[in-house]
Amino acid sequence: MPRKLPALNADNRAFWQGGEHGELLIHRCHGCERFFHPPGPICPHCASLEVEPHAVSGKGKVLSYTLNYQPWIAELEVPYVVAIVELAEQPGLRFISNIVGMDPLAVRIDMPVRVSFLHVEDVWLPLFERDQ
Repeated sequence: MPRKLPALNADNRAFWQGGEHGELLIHRCHGCERFFHPPGPICPHCASLEVEPHAVSGKGKVLSYTLNYQPWIAELEVPYVVAIVELAEQPGLRFISNIVGMDPLAVRIDMPVRVSFLHVEDVWLPLFERDQ
């Protein structure tokens, strides 16, 4: 599936390139010990500057999803799933991704998922698959 790639910077580089080593790297604060996403230089919970990327399990669950049937470009295979995934490490630690490797019509709320990575140029896009 064609994808627009993110612009890499000092704050997000670890997140977008952690997949090279099979790691989903999420920023964690040393002050309050909370994870947060998207990555940034300041903890959104306690305003600490002591933050850094930390490897997480890559396991989570589907909180919500939508099936997209609109072929925005000719190369786009439809339908595809856009989901909000909550990671297992912390309630509320969520981000938007795609569910891949299965029939899109079989995706369900609370379905367990695990991260996989799609390597495109210098980025490893975190996608999710059903976790057995």
